[in-house]
Amino acid sequence: MAEIIEMPKLSDTMTTGTLVNWLKQEGDSVSAGDMICEVETDKATMEVECFEDGVILKLYAQEGDSVAIGQPICAVGEKGEEAPAVESGGDSVSSGDDKAAQETESKAQPAQDEASSQEPKQAPKPAEAETKAEDAQKAEEQDVEDEEKAADTTEGPDIRVSPLARKLAKEKGLDLTLIKGTGPAGRIVRDDVLKAEKEGTAKPQPKQAPAAASAPAAPFIEEKTFKVTNMRGAIARALVGSKAQSPHFYLQIEVDGKPITDLRAALNHKLTNLPPEQGGVKFTVNDLILKAATEAVRRVPAINREWKGDTIIQHGGVQLAFGVAIDDGLLTPVIRDAHAKSLRQIAHEAKELIGKARNKKLKPDEMSGSTLTVTNLGMFGISDFYGIINPPNAAILSVGATVKTPIVDENDNITIGYRMKVGLSGDHRVIDGAVGAQYLSALKDVLETPSVMLV
Repeated sequence: MAEIIEMPKLSDTMTTGTLVNWLKQEGDSVSAGDMICEVETDKATMEVECFEDGVILKLYAQEGDSVAIGQPICAVGEKGEEAPAVESGGDSVSSGDDKAAQETESKAQPAQDEASSQEPKQAPKPAEAETKAEDAQKAEEQDVEDEEKAADTTEGPDIRVSPLARKLAKEKGLDLTLIKGTGPAGRIVRDDVLKAEKEGTAKPQPKQAPAAASAPAAPFIEEKTFKVTNMRGAIARALVGSKAQSPHFYLQIEVDGKPITDLRAALNHKLTNLPPEQGGVKFTVNDLILKAATEAVRRVPAINREWKGDTIIQHGGVQLAFGVAIDDGLLTPVIRDAHAKSLRQIAHEAKELIGKARNKKLKPDEMSGSTLTVTNLGMFGISDFYGIINPPNAAILSVGATVKTPIVDENDNITIGYRMKVGLSGDHRVIDGAVGAQYLSALKDVLETPSVMLV
């Protein structure tokens, strides 16, 4: 007997999923454990597993459809078996007989409409048509007479013209100064305009080119409208909730970026060309910042807190989230127990999570449970900014680019320096400005003496 596969609940907050790709098609054989489709939830793109053996009889949902939890997506059964009819919202998915009947009805309706449109219309009676024509002609003649009797319109200092003649000359593009008026006091009337047009005595006025400013500019990029995906919608709801519920305050500190840049260069010089089994690795600036942010929590543990309404929790370990930009938004994978991991381990795990994020393969539990978040836009040349707090964290770090700039050294001499700005957005319900300032000061010490991260 055919079994209906329904949309499963793939995350705690999921209510609907967007079916982005079918991995199996109608008629394909499947076994329990096979992945049959990919679904985008509010957090990630995940595969849906089949728990039945048989053949895909029917696909009830198409790629791009938004499907609610529990709604049928396909039927699995024996080859040749008829797929069961299901209902999806107000639209029913029916078997072949019902579908044929619907097609027959839809084809019949246009034929009926066409037949109706071809029915002869009742022609007006001759006497009635003649009366209407006479009325229209009289109305037109009256309009002309009214125009000619209307008050004169002065067109320049010496030209008098009736409204109808002025309108007619404009339509025909004739110069009123070249038309001789035969009306009272030399007024130009309609017949004068028609005569001038016929004799060619009033040359058309040269048309003025429209001003460049008034012409609409041609678009230089394609105008598009995008549907809000589940992921984009989830990001929007979370960030609106964060700004609405968490009273943000902002701090910033400037750090000497040369020590961490020099350390990275020295490590990569020695390790990049070695094979992995001999300790080969290549570090990014972000790897060192993630490690430094974790080490600074040891010195100011109050930054690692969470608001719970009636209580405030200070977490015993650092579950470090970091921002990864993808086409559809920003994901924040989490490095578990970052406080217990070396720089090498943090770099390796960050690289794996970044790859998963960009391929939309992150699992929900790889993006939840963070206690502190770091977001870095330095690689885009951004010098300073402030992020929105990632709930339920008490703070988020915003790291800018290291910029070469003139500075005053310890001997009061102007020299070239390398400066990095680090911002902090804090939840004032959980921490105060003093805690944020202490944490930034501790982070500055670690970044300017980065060797402490290696012990």
